[in-house]
Amino acid sequence: MSFFPKISFQREVEDYLTKVFRNNELIAALGTQEVESKCQSLLSHLSHPPSFTTVRVNTHLASVKHVKKLLFEEIQKQFKGLCVPVLEHPKLQDILLIPVIGPRRDLKKHASEVIVGAQCGYAVLRGAHVYVPGIISTSRFMKAGDLVSVYSDIEGKCKRGAKEFEGVKVFLGNGISELSRSEIFSSSGPLNGLGIRMIEPVYLSPSFDNVLPSHLFLQNLPSVVVSHIVNPQPGERILDMCAAPGGKTTHLATLMHDQGEVIAMDKIAKKVKKIKQNAELLQLNCIKAFCYDGTKALSVEKREDKQEGPPFLPESFDRVLLDAPCSGMGQRPNMAYSLTLKEVTSYQPLQRKLFTVAVKLLKPGGVLVYSTCTITLSENEEQVAWALKTFPCLQLQPQEPHIGGEGMRGAGLSLDQLKLLQRFDPAAVTLHGMDINSLQDSREDDLISLANKDCIGFFIAKFSKSNSK
Repeated sequence: MSFFPKISFQREVEDYLTKVFRNNELIAALGTQEVESKCQSLLSHLSHPPSFTTVRVNTHLASVKHVKKLLFEEIQKQFKGLCVPVLEHPKLQDILLIPVIGPRRDLKKHASEVIVGAQCGYAVLRGAHVYVPGIISTSRFMKAGDLVSVYSDIEGKCKRGAKEFEGVKVFLGNGISELSRSEIFSSSGPLNGLGIRMIEPVYLSPSFDNVLPSHLFLQNLPSVVVSHIVNPQPGERILDMCAAPGGKTTHLATLMHDQGEVIAMDKIAKKVKKIKQNAELLQLNCIKAFCYDGTKALSVEKREDKQEGPPFLPESFDRVLLDAPCSGMGQRPNMAYSLTLKEVTSYQPLQRKLFTVAVKLLKPGGVLVYSTCTITLSENEEQVAWALKTFPCLQLQPQEPHIGGEGMRGAGLSLDQLKLLQRFDPAAVTLHGMDINSLQDSREDDLISLANKDCIGFFIAKFSKSNSK
């Protein structure tokens, strides 16, 4: 059941993806018909939000049981007594799962319209209210307190301040305007703050604006899995090479009980500031964040003994996480992917530069985890094949927990190697909505199984380093 149109790409990117998902290895194993069906299913899933909201509990400050109770009370308030469960995960014992109700097909549309940008629209589909910077257009006479219908301009064609828009727009639900049109588009400059309070979103999921901020971190399920696979131990020195905004960084610090050292790097200063803010909010002291380009993080000269930050000497870290910059095609929801083919294919060489530095910075006997939030072969399985060929010191390792599927065929890896990889494929389940009745009738085990599969597209590989070749 598809509520939104399937994700659209620029033609050259669509042709590129078609070749990826119709590669000879896959067709030989599954047959043309099944390959085509899986491909079309994936494209439909990507335009819809995952069927669960995942939050990671900051177990450094509170128990999961305690936070679960507080969160359940908060959701009941937000949903006006509607009984939506908060689930614990049997294999990821620091997360809570909240089922997403929707899509709701019976919402009445109002005459007064608000158009928001695509990114704002995706946030609304995952539970956010509309903030003023995300608003592009409103109806001519909109006043504060008006009931409005909110739409997303997925192609980016609406002009700021327009009084009407006839282009491609997707209905996101209804809300109440907190401000008038003239206040939103005031000549004194754009306002900040809440613009539309969503009261009838198409997908009902909780808002986490100022909800238990030091106890919860909103994070996609596969992103939580990654840090468990790194499995940092108290007292170790860990490197998170591309760390912003700090979800995995703070998770690593929490898993090692804030004992040891987590070095977090990102090359954009504003993002590094965000990592530091998140570490402070979650009261984690073992994190040191630096604004630095990961491709240059290996020192070729002797360092000062007291130098804390990058570049680092070879074999400086017990474990390295490379959550690499990527084409981001696994993110959900996304209805119109904007990158060009040149941009999509630019990530593989960058990832290899970062990977090469990561291997050199890792101690013999150490663990390197590589992950992306994309669905291409070139950034995932092909990178694994390249790494095993380029670095004889690396061996693929089993992953625990292994919740996603195995790796995808097409990069020449053996079946045994593919089983050691973890690919989260949103098309692994049939796309269907969830209403409150079907939710009440569902077994908890079935809901957990759905949450494991109906998430963002993601890829994880785990390596160990045997010696310092």
